[in-house]
Amino acid sequence: MIALTGKTALVTGAARGIGRSIAETLVACGARVAIADLDLAAAEKTAEEIGEARGFACDVSDPAAVTMLVQAVEDAFGSLDILVNNAGITKDNLMARMKDEDWDAVMNVNLRSAFVATRAAQRGMMKRRWGRIINISSVVGIMGNKGQANYSASKAGLIGLTKSSAKELASRNILVNAIAPGFIQTAMTDKLPEEARAALTAAIPMGRLGEPRDIANAVAFLASDLASYITGQVLVVDGGMVM
Repeated sequence: MIALTGKTALVTGAARGIGRSIAETLVACGARVAIADLDLAAAEKTAEEIGEARGFACDVSDPAAVTMLVQAVEDAFGSLDILVNNAGITKDNLMARMKDEDWDAVMNVNLRSAFVATRAAQRGMMKRRWGRIINISSVVGIMGNKGQANYSASKAGLIGLTKSSAKELASRNILVNAIAPGFIQTAMTDKLPEEARAALTAAIPMGRLGEPRDIANAVAFLASDLASYITGQVLVVDGGMVM
């Protein structure tokens, strides 16, 4: 069993979906978890349901709000040991039809927020000489995807941010890694037509979509001392789709 007793984690975009599963898993491993979400009521409800957690409101597209969030978590729990940059949005369209504001919105939420949170969180981690930062990227950040130039670029950017941060922070025992999920069973994939779901499944050697807990388990591993000699890496969790 992975043990994170005594550690405090901040998970962005954690009121539902993959973020919620990550928060639940970290709590099960003994961590205290700050659940950040644009929807405060949903964050607080999730925190109440999983226990050993507290909800925080944050618009991660606002750099000042992200910096204040990190400070609020430090103040509430006394430390911030594990940062999971999970918040993300999509605004899909072909490049010829993509609006500038849709490009900017995706980049601000998916990539800039992770940079701002990492910059703010590393200060306390450096003082304590221990930290784990885990960025939730995507397989489309590795292989690209038609109609998702903004999303793919933001997720590829997270990989670059991960590697650069890892090189800067390794000497302080702050490990930075990324997870690249494949297609995961979420509310979004539940809305896909059966034909589209079948096509997705056929492209996955394991023959099924992933589950949020598959990503959550990978986060728990990278946050733990079991991964104490791993940094700057991208762990692809996709059932073998991208090899």
